[in-house]
Amino acid sequence: MNAKADILIVDDEANTLASLSRAFRLAGHEATVCDNAVKALELAKSRAFDLILSDVVMPKRDGIALLQDLKMNSVMTPVVMVSGQAHIEMAVQATRLGALDFLEKPLSTEKLLLTVENVLKLKRLEAENTELRRRIGKHEIVSSGETMRRVMAQIERVAASETRVCIYGETGTGKELVARTLHDRSPRAGGAFVTLNCAAVPTELIESELFGHEKGSFTGAAMRHLGKFEQAHRGTLFLDEIGDMPLAMQAKLLRVLEESEVERIGGDKPITVDVRVVVATHRDLDELARQGAFRRDLYHRIYVFPIVLPTLRERQEDIPALVEHFARQVCAQNGWKPRRFAPEAIDALQQYAWPGNIRELRNVVERLLLLAEGEVHRDAVELAVPNAKKVGGGAASFSLRGPLSERVAGFERETILAELERNHHHVTNTAKALGLERSHLYKKCQQLGIDLRQVE
Repeated sequence: MNAKADILIVDDEANTLASLSRAFRLAGHEATVCDNAVKALELAKSRAFDLILSDVVMPKRDGIALLQDLKMNSVMTPVVMVSGQAHIEMAVQATRLGALDFLEKPLSTEKLLLTVENVLKLKRLEAENTELRRRIGKHEIVSSGETMRRVMAQIERVAASETRVCIYGETGTGKELVARTLHDRSPRAGGAFVTLNCAAVPTELIESELFGHEKGSFTGAAMRHLGKFEQAHRGTLFLDEIGDMPLAMQAKLLRVLEESEVERIGGDKPITVDVRVVVATHRDLDELARQGAFRRDLYHRIYVFPIVLPTLRERQEDIPALVEHFARQVCAQNGWKPRRFAPEAIDALQQYAWPGNIRELRNVVERLLLLAEGEVHRDAVELAVPNAKKVGGGAASFSLRGPLSERVAGFERETILAELERNHHHVTNTAKALGLERSHLYKKCQQLGIDLRQVE
């Protein structure tokens, strides 16, 4: 058997634990032994086992009580019960409580290994079903043009490896979707895909979110909490907006990446984790490192294989396929009849600058389906999208001639003005939509000759 399982064996007899663990290890599996139900519950809560093999008859708390405890604590690990005093009522009770199988002692090595193989097959089927649902659902990458074909080729090349990937892209370009695709196409697809947005977690809580904490380790810690690294054991951890992680946490993250060990807040021993880390950012990490806002050693740890996502304005050839995909998705979610977009409506959408990228396009498609009756036409686009009439006339309002620097400046000016109008000239919201610091937006407007005092 090629697949390797991580098995927790629970039995009060030392000889049984020794013989079973030896049999599993000789077959290439990992085996952890435990002689009581209380300790077994703690192990199962703190580590993602592939299978729990538990005796039924044990002193104090028996195997049936362990099943109940696992269920109450939402531990989803498959459990196989074994007993030398088996009877029908016991087997029925164990099955009702969620036991996957019930085996009688004495146990044959062949049957045990076959049971493990069946559990692994079940996990593979569940993983395949999950991947299928993602492919046909909202986690599908939709593309038809050459720009995204190059990106997809990079994803295929690096997905099967353990290489750390750094995904760059503006807000709304689909960084999390790419990270999910990397996970789904990797050997870790059967494991968990866990996400953490570093910009969305308060500084004082990010350590607990990443590494977990023990009960009573600080005020409000009423129970043990497993951090994102432990949740992602044998899977993938996606750290979005890594550029916004506080410097103090960057040092602790670097240590975990180097040693593959975490220590919960209030804990007294390191915990080994097997996690592939994928990060994403809209910020220039190299520039942040030069400014001292991002650790240079961490930068070199995570910047192994960069994937740069194009903006929607750089992949306008994909807009028809994206519109069709989002329209189908929105109609299905709301129970509406399928709707189509007229060619001139698609043309107008292709001419728009899309400062919010794919996320903005999805929202606009939903808005258009609500506004329009029947087929969506150009006039609906001009109502739903700010400045659509101006940029949708077939030509951009900025110059497409002259030096590259002038063309870029013209485009940036057009984009900022459009976003200011969309946000009713609220500078902070505009900066957030463009993925900029407020001070950076002021500086950029000054360079481009946009007087914010006039637009606010």
